[in-house]
Amino acid sequence: MKFGQVEHPEEIDFTLPPTTPETLTLLQHFKIDEPFEVYVGCAKWNKQDLKGFYPRGTKDELAYYSTQFNSIELNATFYNSPGIDQVETWKKKTPANFKFFPKIPQSISHFSRLLNTGDKVKLFTDSIVHFDEKLGMAFLQMHDNYNPKDMARLKLFLHDWPKEVPLALEVRNKDWFSKPEVTKELYALLEETNVTNVLVDTAGRRDMLHMRLTTPTAFIRYVGANHATDYDRLDQWIDVLKLWRENGLQKLYFFIHQNIEVESPLLATHFIKKLNTTFDLDLTYPNKNTGNTLF
Repeated sequence: MKFGQVEHPEEIDFTLPPTTPETLTLLQHFKIDEPFEVYVGCAKWNKQDLKGFYPRGTKDELAYYSTQFNSIELNATFYNSPGIDQVETWKKKTPANFKFFPKIPQSISHFSRLLNTGDKVKLFTDSIVHFDEKLGMAFLQMHDNYNPKDMARLKLFLHDWPKEVPLALEVRNKDWFSKPEVTKELYALLEETNVTNVLVDTAGRRDMLHMRLTTPTAFIRYVGANHATDYDRLDQWIDVLKLWRENGLQKLYFFIHQNIEVESPLLATHFIKKLNTTFDLDLTYPNKNTGNTLF
């Protein structure tokens, strides 16, 4: 993943911004005494990207991956909407507690730019609902050049989205975050439509780390810099998540990328161990039950 990549990550201030008061107010409104639902994974299971992660002789990469993590940010669906048979095949290969988080196809987000997409949305959602209990949340990632002048189009799309399919949104154009009146309107829309606001932690776009939740779910896409600071950055997130959980956070979906993806499982393992200790969880992570060293 190259989005937000910089040549000298050591020059970036990776301090996480303070949580917005609006986020704490929203969380407290939804606060209930329920178990903390946490899913952490990588973006893909491709053996070429995760070279060294799979034991020699692994025949089915997804089947193995799903024994090491409890979720996947399913980027494969960005390129083509999966058929029902494909979804059911993926579903059958994974354990009962595994969840998929499919990205909405680029035919909807990038090519059609949310215009006249009813048939395409139906094709996509009619397929992914066959994940059944293994469907986590779909997410819509807009092109960098999709800006607030098309807010009306976004409003129509979110209001028309089938409510039985949980949805998160990632917008990237800087004008969404640099103009307070636009930002306020965007967050109000997401709260109104019960759409989760995606937070992106990447070196070159710190403006996307706005620490503003719009539902009691945190959907975080973390992009490491293949640098020693990656681990310290993840440790900062533990402190933030403690605050959010104390105020009512119900669900955490955290997906770890790297510019060179081979290191993603290493970062994820570090982070999951911290989550398990901090929140008294028992999330699986690579080689948890074998004691072997990853890679």
